[in-house]
Amino acid sequence: MVYRGGLSPRVVFVGEAPGAAEDRTGLPFVGRSGRKLDAAIERLGLASDEFGVLNLLKCRPPENRFDPRAAATCRPFLDRQLAFLRPSLLVSLGAHALRALDPRAPPILRAAGVPRTGGPVPVFPLLHPAAALRSRRWAERWDRDLVELGAWLAGGVAQPV
Repeated sequence: MVYRGGLSPRVVFVGEAPGAAEDRTGLPFVGRSGRKLDAAIERLGLASDEFGVLNLLKCRPPENRFDPRAAATCRPFLDRQLAFLRPSLLVSLGAHALRALDPRAPPILRAAGVPRTGGPVPVFPLLHPAAALRSRRWAERWDRDLVELGAWLAGGVAQPV
């Protein structure tokens, strides 16, 4: 479970951990959540070389439960990936990805849709696409936050460095 996307992406979407479909294919975000994410990326107008997708955890956790110890173990791999890719914006997908990218961030329901610019690379938190698939309320929130992300990208805030 490494990466899919361009080699010099403007935006990297960082998820939490692979699911069953990702385990089968070896690629991040290829199941139902991946289709939701792909639709969002298309809606944002990002070309295939302008974005990348990866996960904090590199293998599916036992019982599909996120483990902070596994996140600490996988963190150096994530850091090396990001150092190689050098994106100008990170989009966290879900609470665990947000916490990994910005430990000082508020809870995901407060942080989603609001850019976080205090670190070396700006982070734009989004709910996990799976949440938007499970609830109409979160689907509406997902859509609103995508509009904010699109406006932020169009405003030039996350231009390549």
